[in-house]
Amino acid sequence: MSKYQTPCRYDFVGSFLRPEEVKKANADYQEGKISEAEKNQIIDKAVTEVVAKQKELGFHVITDGEFRRTYWHLDFMWGFEGVGHEQTGSGVQFDGELASLEDTYLTGKIKAKAHPFVEHFKFLKQFEDENTVAKYTIPAPAQMFQQMIIPVNYKNTRKYYETNKELIHDIGTAYQEVIRQFYEAGCRNLQLDDCTWGAIVGDAAKQRYKLLGTDIEDVKKELLEVNNLALEGKPEDMVITSHICRGNYHSTFFTSGPYDSVADYVFAKENVDALFLEYDDARSGGFAPLAKVSPDKKVVLGLITTKIPQLEEKEVVIRRIHEAAKYVPLDRLYLSPQCGFASCEIGNKLTEEEQWAKLKLVKEIAEEVWGE
Repeated sequence: MSKYQTPCRYDFVGSFLRPEEVKKANADYQEGKISEAEKNQIIDKAVTEVVAKQKELGFHVITDGEFRRTYWHLDFMWGFEGVGHEQTGSGVQFDGELASLEDTYLTGKIKAKAHPFVEHFKFLKQFEDENTVAKYTIPAPAQMFQQMIIPVNYKNTRKYYETNKELIHDIGTAYQEVIRQFYEAGCRNLQLDDCTWGAIVGDAAKQRYKLLGTDIEDVKKELLEVNNLALEGKPEDMVITSHICRGNYHSTFFTSGPYDSVADYVFAKENVDALFLEYDDARSGGFAPLAKVSPDKKVVLGLITTKIPQLEEKEVVIRRIHEAAKYVPLDRLYLSPQCGFASCEIGNKLTEEEQWAKLKLVKEIAEEVWGE
């Protein structure tokens, strides 16, 4: 078992740009040109190479780059009983671009089963060594909850769940079982990717829920409830962190707004060990809400953007770290990019070389600030 735990002083969120051979393998498999075994062999090789690159850069955390999934969140949901999906060409509107996403909906009650992502983790686990720890990323329970009650899914969900309370219960308990599966597979570092908090910040979200006749404060309570329910009974030696994002698809974003309106919930009361926070531009607001972070949590500042290739100025990033330290002690602060480089297979608008340059910068800055 590795001596390291996440977050590491210089860290990253998890996804990496898919190599062309991975994209081709997925396309060829969909078209029936290669078998599933042949596709997996190609992806196994790509994961092996991307892990080697992470180690080469000197990072103490390794991931599989999310190479085995098309979407950062939906593929995981398909691993539960009671969840169906279909490609209809629909999507979600981001800033200036429609994100192509598969319809994902309920076909029955949500229950855990042997989750395929656990097997994916086992492949990654073999590369863990005395200098690195394997981290796996999955969408937060709140993300699955919100997916099932979006307007297009709401009526269908009510066929199986009369109330949100019942839905929250089944999602939370199903996640408990899957977390147990990861633990038994040797996973000690799990990250919950969560766009739900980022989607309800700002005035636009408040107006949207008002039009739906929903009190936004009730929404926040439900997000907190389902996430914390999933974390009940987690093993003491398992680190579970949360990455909060405002959307990241092909270098575009979904929402804007500061953390002020959600800090009393997720910063203060969500029972995770650390928060990976998006802070790469003005859309995220200031650092003052960090004062609400409970003293048992670490904070990973996402000050380096994955959306554009231009490198940040070291001095600017260092100055911002020290500004954040006015609200959270420097020894509880860490550094990473604000999000992954490829939340979906399409990836962001930069090259693999530019991706690695971003991570190299993260490491250099962290070593200069913390000396480690």
